[in-house]
Amino acid sequence: MTGLSAYTALFLAAFIAATLLPAQSEAVLVGLLVAGEHPALALVIVAGIGNVLGSLVNYVLGRAALSFQERRWFPASPAALARASAWYARYGRWSLLLSWAPVIGDPLTVAAGVMREPLWSFLALVTIAKFGRYAILAAVTLQVI
Repeated sequence: MTGLSAYTALFLAAFIAATLLPAQSEAVLVGLLVAGEHPALALVIVAGIGNVLGSLVNYVLGRAALSFQERRWFPASPAALARASAWYARYGRWSLLLSWAPVIGDPLTVAAGVMREPLWSFLALVTIAKFGRYAILAAVTLQVI
């Protein structure tokens, strides 16, 4: 991939992966790192921004969940929303440091919106988690190749 198209593909993969839709941004990042055509730091920044913005979509959906959760198009089932809210209520805002994790991470960001987590703390914790994951993945990948 060349310049802008590589960054765009990575951004979109990271954005989609952070929503409740299935996607694998890690595979795109590793592929671009292995290709070696783009600076690792730039790739981590693009992936991180895309992933944080995708999580912000979840947060906004969570804020609106109480009025829209019964709609067919709503991306989280009532059971998934209840599990995430219970987890969030038990562990609080610090659980957002697990927002990078598969399966539980995305529902946690929805739950943060439902639980009315302040936006500043949501963005701070999710940014640490998302960028941290991509930075570690990049470091491991670059160590291996």
